[in-house]
Amino acid sequence: MNNAAIIIIGNEILSGRTLDKNSNFIAKRCSKIGIALEEVRIIPDIEKKIIKVVKEFSKKFKNVFVTGGIGPTHDDITAKAIATAFKRKLILNKKAKNLLIDYYKNTHFELNKSRMKMAYLPAKSTLILNQVSAAPGFKVKNIWVMAGVPKIMQSMFLNYVEPKLKKGKIIIAKSVKVDIPEGDIVDILNNINKEFVSIEIGSYPFFLPPKVGTNIVFRSKDNKLLEKCIKKFCSILKSNGIFFSVAKSI
Repeated sequence: MNNAAIIIIGNEILSGRTLDKNSNFIAKRCSKIGIALEEVRIIPDIEKKIIKVVKEFSKKFKNVFVTGGIGPTHDDITAKAIATAFKRKLILNKKAKNLLIDYYKNTHFELNKSRMKMAYLPAKSTLILNQVSAAPGFKVKNIWVMAGVPKIMQSMFLNYVEPKLKKGKIIIAKSVKVDIPEGDIVDILNNINKEFVSIEIGSYPFFLPPKVGTNIVFRSKDNKLLEKCIKKFCSILKSNGIFFSVAKSI
């Protein structure tokens, strides 16, 4: 199955200091290229925890996207943890070293020992290049490791990760905005869900006084079946005198 999972590494995410934007970005890209994202997990900068989760996810999913913990500071331990997880040595990658040398010689900053740490990667890694700040990510087996900074991660994903991924059939999502609370359409949703079991149907209430209502999102790879399901749902709403509006694909 062409599935995937995301591991977000960072104490700053768990503490609430930093907002996680990476999983949202990757999730949207997966939907656009037909990869079923099945799990997102946020974990701390603890080596044993990283090793455990990476090994678990590597066995469960075709692709695992990891962000965070590949910088120059003491708490950036992702490369070391993943090397340990797959019983590989953490070595100075010559190509990564040269990328850093070329980058820093054109800046006002010194390529010191701490920054050179970013060139130490698990043996036999494939580099994920970084067009923003040079320090690369890497791939080991089915684990894609990228920076935690959203701008850098997005560049890595779009330019070097996504082109190498096996694409699947695109998941189509469409929504219907219903002008009453979800508690008033539970029976309708249950019946539609039973009839169209292969369609993923999500109910998302909104509360914007004086407007109260529900966005119903339908997701499927089968556009014809999706349209049939939405048409049936809207017909039932209309017959019950419930106001609604159908949005374009999302």
